[in-house]
Amino acid sequence: MEIRTCGTTREMAREAAAAAASALREAIRTQGSARFIVATGTSQISFLEELTSDKDIDWSATTMFHLDEYVGLSADHPASFVGYLQKRLVQQVHPGRVHFLDGRADPEAERKRLSLLIGEDPVDVAFVGIGENGHLAFNDPPADFETREPYLLVTLDEACRRQQVGEGWFSSIEEVPTQALSMSIHRIMQSRRIICTVPDRRKAEAVRDCLSGRNPVTPQYPASILRRHENCTVFLDPEAASLL
Repeated sequence: MEIRTCGTTREMAREAAAAAASALREAIRTQGSARFIVATGTSQISFLEELTSDKDIDWSATTMFHLDEYVGLSADHPASFVGYLQKRLVQQVHPGRVHFLDGRADPEAERKRLSLLIGEDPVDVAFVGIGENGHLAFNDPPADFETREPYLLVTLDEACRRQQVGEGWFSSIEEVPTQALSMSIHRIMQSRRIICTVPDRRKAEAVRDCLSGRNPVTPQYPASILRRHENCTVFLDPEAASLL
């Protein structure tokens, strides 16, 4: 794992997007296609703006996999990650194939459906963030580092749910679903390349606790697992890096 602290939030987004675009182009050049995982949330907005403005990616040769989604939310809900990705990625660049999680489907059936779709084939690059509680995707602490299932049905902890209220996706914690479908830690870590983008002061403690080495790699700090990936770059703005 490599950590890069950038001068501003926009520089962070620009540098992360350049690395992401390079990974996609290289996969397409060498094998004719690219499979990628994409995260959502406030922290990813500037990154996706920069990435979708790149005109030199053959998006028709890509396949997108959805990282996580709330159970029970329809795609037209303001907090839906499907709606988020439709607006900020899919409608902008039109990937060749798009595999969304359906929050309104039977959770177990949907978990199995996406697990079969992603299968065992390599994912070329994963775009991820880190939650205020250190989560990676919706794998809240203590995360399951052992399961080999590609997608999981998870219960969201209070810190995670409060983050969603704080970011403005819900008006109260009572509105935040208590369960979600999430890609597993193991499946994220199988990605050939990981681009992790983390802005904001509110993420500084999680960055310190997960990535600085002051704590061991442990399910209590889910994103600490990134330290074990040989081709992961974490892009931080000055605020997120302020406690390192």
